[in-house]
Amino acid sequence: MPYSHYKTLRFSQAGAVLTVRIDRPQALNAVSATLHTELSRVFSQIAQDASVDAVVLTGEGRAFSAGGDLAWFRDITPAQLDALFVEARKIIVDLSELPQPIVAAVNGVAAGLGATLALFCDMVYMADDAKISDPHVRIGVTAGDGGAVVWPLLVGLSRAKEYLMTGDSLDAVEAERIGLVNRVVPSAELVATAQATAERLCQGSRMAIRSTKAALNKHVREAVNLVLDTSLALEKACFSDGFHKRAIAAFAAKAQP
Repeated sequence: MPYSHYKTLRFSQAGAVLTVRIDRPQALNAVSATLHTELSRVFSQIAQDASVDAVVLTGEGRAFSAGGDLAWFRDITPAQLDALFVEARKIIVDLSELPQPIVAAVNGVAAGLGATLALFCDMVYMADDAKISDPHVRIGVTAGDGGAVVWPLLVGLSRAKEYLMTGDSLDAVEAERIGLVNRVVPSAELVATAQATAERLCQGSRMAIRSTKAALNKHVREAVNLVLDTSLALEKACFSDGFHKRAIAAFAAKAQP
């Protein structure tokens, strides 16, 4: 398997369907430095894999991904921060340019970058007991790693502002009602349902399905080109702000920021 070198992502393939599992279950699949680097590499690798016609993205264990691991941010150096934001841009660009259709199976919590990863997928299935949010503002940073790009595309600007400026969480029923996700699925059936959809896509014309995705994703790339670099720059600037520093310290002390 060409993906055996990954440490925080787990892969399985059935036919032309590749299932990718975020694999830090002991931390609710929070994004560590290692996972962030691997996410910045994996989608470009899958794009070159001729054996894969569709992808399912999910989380191992009780969560899809709880977002950035705040312990990582506590002692981050300027050089590491620079690298983080280079990787952050590549994750979003590579995911938006992935030629194969990709289906998210959102289990448990999807927060921050975890929510962004799910929402940049072509279809989003959400377990009936799952929750989704982008709480960047709660730790004093811009919703810059893709949230400001994709939420308005899915739910409109006013709703995007409500959820991105408050950091409030949505349950699966509400997420489906406002059009943030495609479908709510019983938790026990979630991954199998996503895989069945991926398999259905594999049975169609590769050329027709990929070209339809490419045409539709012109809307996504236009938004990426318009918003992403600005939102990432604004997010990076927040790392030197006092509120963010206090929020990280409060997290380390297990207190409210």
